[in-house]
Order: sequence, then structure tokens, then C-alpha cells
Amino acid sequence: MRDDGSGQVRKRRVFYIPGYDPVHPRRYREIYRKEGADQAAISGYDIALEPRRAGSRYGWHVRSAQEGARVEADIEVLVWSDIVRASMGVSIPATYAQLIGTAARYIVSGALFRLMRLRKGPVVAALYPILALIVQALIGVAIGALGAALLLVALPEFAFDRLVALILAATLLTLSLRWFRRHDRKYLAYYLMHDYAFTARWGGANPPELEARMAEFGDRIAQAMEEDWDEVLVIGHSSGAHLAISILADLLRAGRTPSSSWQKYPRGSGGRQPPALSFLSLGHVVPMVSFLPRATRLRADLAYLSTRPELFWLDVTAPGDGCAFALCDPVAVSGVAPEGQIHPLIVSAAFTQTLSPARWKELRWRFFRLHFQYLCAFDRVGDYDYFRITAGPLTLAQRFAGRPPSKSRITTPVNRFTSTAA
Repeated sequence: MRDDGSGQVRKRRVFYIPGYDPVHPRRYREIYRKEGADQAAISGYDIALEPRRAGSRYGWHVRSAQEGARVEADIEVLVWSDIVRASMGVSIPATYAQLIGTAARYIVSGALFRLMRLRKGPVVAALYPILALIVQALIGVAIGALGAALLLVALPEFAFDRLVALILAATLLTLSLRWFRRHDRKYLAYYLMHDYAFTARWGGANPPELEARMAEFGDRIAQAMEEDWDEVLVIGHSSGAHLAISILADLLRAGRTPSSSWQKYPRGSGGRQPPALSFLSLGHVVPMVSFLPRATRLRADLAYLSTRPELFWLDVTAPGDGCAFALCDPVAVSGVAPEGQIHPLIVSAAFTQTLSPARWKELRWRFFRLHFQYLCAFDRVGDYDYFRITAGPLTLAQRFAGRPPSKSRITTPVNRFTSTAA
């Protein structure tokens, strides 16, 4: 790992792994452009975006002047939105079948009740699509029953009145459910149901198509570690955090990061120093996966990565984010913390302190928006600043050197399933 004691960065390669999100990666470029400009105006530095450079598939280039230094960063979104969209392309009846199957897996395994011992917010978020879909179905049944009752009143002597009323009720139910699905951008019931079902279907294991995509992501990161960068920064957001954990664990196990053998080029010998390897996990939902019985790969990867000195791992969450397991050490709460654990450093983004009262009042009930606040500007910024981390002159390790973990972090192991054997 490159480390001359200064932690100075002039060129950084950033890989962003989004969560379960079906949208095109240009959305993340627009978030970075708008929020980066807002943060720069608040914090007093310069930041500008340019088109992506050659070799970056979905991303952008950043030039920034911060803390007396000029920094360039190539940011790339590692895309798996096509896999997400494919998993969402199921019928309404199939979605209700997912509801039953997902609820059964979390309840029968005992995972749901253990998750509630950590944070109730993300568990409520997990229960929301189940309750919302049930309510939508009940509304559809009520509309259908009302329509059928009115028809029977209007046609009391019609020979096939009951059959026609039944057909009308079924039609109105179908139309109601289709209306709710068409407007799911507002309710997010189908979206969240598909999200949790995607994890639960495999019992915490990754489906083959996702494993193949993760291997491709690993190749991209390994290639960057061979190039002339001062820092390679991997960011995993939401469910992208547990993907990043497994990807990085695979790379380190296989010795595919030059940082594991950089001693071959002692300082002053003229050999190239490999880039520092940094990992930033944001708003993680690791327990939703690691608490399931077949999540042996993820649990093994958590235990392994938490001991590796070749990288620096910072985990940032916030109690105000009701969709994340705020301040929960993903290794410890999963019950796989080894004796030699050195990662991650648990830090709170502390929305109630880093957002002004007016801004917090505006956002506090917009739960999904708050889950993306880590990528956005803070008008009372603390030591967490997404744009200093991605485009500033210090490595992640240097920026948070000496920073103690948040006092409210949760390290109690509550997972029933702790096996790491495949």
C-alpha cells in the first residue's frame, strides 16, 4: 500500500457500487454534479465534472482544488441495474407470491426477530412493502365487492347476475392492483418487495448472474490497482456494501492487489508504489443478508476482510437513516468477528447535527431520500464529506487517522447463523 506518511493524493480512481437500483448510472453522475457544486459552495472549495476518460465504462472525471492541492479523480459506477430490472420484471401475482415466500424465510429462520434487536427502522422498512401490498389488495377487494353489490342491486332479475357480479369484482380488483403498480414510484411497495425478495430467494447467497458480475467488478478494481493512481477507493452503498465486501475479500485472497506484495519495490529503489486501497461502506444493510442461513460466503468475507491490513475500511451510517443498520458493526453483529479484527472504523454521519434544523425538517420524513444523503451535500458538514473523500488530497486512511469510532456503535453479536463454511 502506498504510504509515504503524507497520505497525499493527486490522482484517484473511484469505483461506486450502487444498491438494488434499476435506474441508469447517469443518475449518480447528476447527483454528484449537483450536490458536489452545493457542497463546494458551502465548504469553500472548487469542484468540476468532465466527461469520462477512456477505460471508464459508466462514469465521469473530476477536477478539484481543495486544502491547497489540485486533485483529479476518475469515478466509475459498477453497474448491475440490468440484473435488478430483470428481477423486477414479474407479474402482480408473482409479486404476491414473493411476499409470502420472503416473509416466510425471514420469520421461519428467526432472522426477522433478531434483526429487530439491532435497529427497528430497517425492519419496519422491510415490513412496509408487505403491509402496503396487503392494503392495496384489500382496497382492490373492497372496490370489487362494492362494484358487484351495486350491479346486483341494479340487475336484481338478471339470470346470470351473480356470475356477472363476480366477473366485475375480479375485473375491478385487477384494475386496482394495476393502478397501484403503475404508480409505484410514489408508493415503492413493489420496488422494495422485489429488493427483499431478491436477497431472501437465495437465503443470503448470491444468484449466479450476480456472482458473475461481481467477478467482472473485481477485474476492474484489480486492473486499477496495477495502474498509476495514488488511491483506489471502492464505495459500496446500501446493498452495494455487501457486494463490495465480497469482491474485495476475493481480490485479497487471490493476491490480485499489488498492495499485498509492494515490498518488492522498496522506497527509493525506483520501483512504482502501488496505490492505497480504501473501502467506504455507506448506509449498509449487511444484516438483512448475513442473518440468513445460506449467507456463508458473506459471513466468511466479513470475517476475512475485517483483519486485512492491505486496505482501510470506513463504515458510515446515520441513525436518521431508517433504511440502514445505523452504527452496527457489520462484522460483529453478524457473529463472525475474529480476534484480529481491525476493520471497519464505524462513524456516524449524524444527520441531526450535520444538517441544519430547516434542512433536517425538510428531509426527516423522506426516508428513501435520506438513504442517499451520504452522496449529498451537508450544510453543517462534519468530518464526513463525500466530495472531500472522493476528490480531496488525502487518502481515506489519512483523512480519518486517529478518529475514534462512534461511541454509540453496536457490536453485540445477535445472529443465529454464524457458519462460514460453504
